Amino acid sequence: MSTVSGSSLYISEEDYLAGEELSVVKHEYLGGVVHAMAGASEPHTFVEANLAGLLFIQLRGKRCQALGSNMKLKLNLRGDTYYYYPDAMVACDATDSGHGWRERPTVIFEILSDSTRHIDEREKRMAYHQIDQLRSYVRIEQSKPEIIIERRIVGGWAVEVISGLDGILRLPEIAVEIPLAELYERMTS
Repeated sequence: MSTVSGSSLYISEEDYLAGEELSVVKHEYLGGVVHAMAGASEPHTFVEANLAGLLFIQLRGKRCQALGSNMKLKLNLRGDTYYYYPDAMVACDATDSGHGWRERPTVIFEILSDSTRHIDEREKRMAYHQIDQLRSYVRIEQSKPEIIIERRIVGGWAVEVISGLDGILRLPEIAVEIPLAELYERMTS
């Protein structure tokens, strides 16, 4: 989802969390500055729904849990607190729950659009890379069958691109394989 400019006034983390409980619109919190999130396009919605269903089915009965775009991700970066709403996450740490957000996901997914690409590929990418437990950051194109996976390796990150409806997204860290044909099912050209 895209973010749109919000207030430039600083608000506390406590006020943000209290307001988010009452709000019908989701907001991201970036070190005291709040940004309202815009709605998603139809292709984004299809891909997100397919992803959620595929993750749920493949993780059913396993220790890792799929979480949708309504679950916040909390980060502490350079002394500031950030809350994002990734399009999906998989969390495998049972101690990282019960407070309305996650801090230690194993995999994070963002669905790219023209309005969010720069945020997902720069700001969020750099922030997510700071999560020690994160094994993969997956960026999914909404307008064509293409996925960019960044996997944590010794000394950094390795990038893999999967294209075409015959491709398969393999995430061995959570024992999941997602055929792109199923991820992009019901998409019109």
